[in-house]
Amino acid sequence: MTANSTAAGEGQHGDRLRYLLTLSRPRFWLYLAGPVLVGVAYAADSVGDVFAPAAIVLFAYFLLPANVFLYGINDIYDREIDAVNPKKEEQEVRYRGQRIVPAAVALCAVLPLAVLPLVPSDAWPWIGAFLVLGAAYSAPPVRFKTTPLLDSISNGLYIAPGVAAYAAVAGSQPPVLAVLGGWLWAMGMHTFSAIPDIEPDRETGIRTTATVLGERRTYAYCGACWLASAAAFGALDLRLGALMLVYPGLVAAIATSSVTVDRAYWWFPAINTVVGAALTMGGLWRVLYG
Repeated sequence: MTANSTAAGEGQHGDRLRYLLTLSRPRFWLYLAGPVLVGVAYAADSVGDVFAPAAIVLFAYFLLPANVFLYGINDIYDREIDAVNPKKEEQEVRYRGQRIVPAAVALCAVLPLAVLPLVPSDAWPWIGAFLVLGAAYSAPPVRFKTTPLLDSISNGLYIAPGVAAYAAVAGSQPPVLAVLGGWLWAMGMHTFSAIPDIEPDRETGIRTTATVLGERRTYAYCGACWLASAAAFGALDLRLGALMLVYPGLVAAIATSSVTVDRAYWWFPAINTVVGAALTMGGLWRVLYG
């Protein structure tokens, strides 16, 4: 083997890894890993709990492998739709049948089997729920993403990592209102993120909650989900409810301003990071200062 062929092989491997990283949507990594931090912060009774092996393992899995799994399946089964989606030319990458993608998705799907022995059994159902809903959202025969309302409801999968982390650290399930509030938040977030795809989806005959409602009514739907989420969290703690009112306030501001949803959509990773950090710090303050 020549030096040139070796360098070419290394270059191909590097290109594949960079492609998978871009496919995993680094800007959205904390959408799955962030809830783990929140769940751990509110489950912990001591600083040692925050750094429990189960918490570290779950954070590591949901930071990268889970995103490769979730978005890889999405890109494989959305190949025809994404052919006319402008997002794939700019912020994301377009799947063109690369064999490494199904292989990486399969590996990331079975990786939790190695994680389960390190995580208490209270968390297992939520890890399973994430994998099942993550696959069913994009893959046939269920393909929730093409069924209005179910596409929104099924995106509660984004809070499954946080519930799993809470259960793993606390040894019990979180309050029902916390799960409900998180699920409603995820429903609103998913449907808001579908607004920029309304026209590409309609062109390819895909029906979603957003394509059925249209842009203006989808804003109202997201606002209703986020108001209900704030109410659920507020029933647990008024401070949590007040913090979550950021979201209905934002969607109202966007809907009544000249800002395009395509632009506003890319603000939310930063907004969610700030809100998630505030939630996490609130939980850690309880651990440190009672």
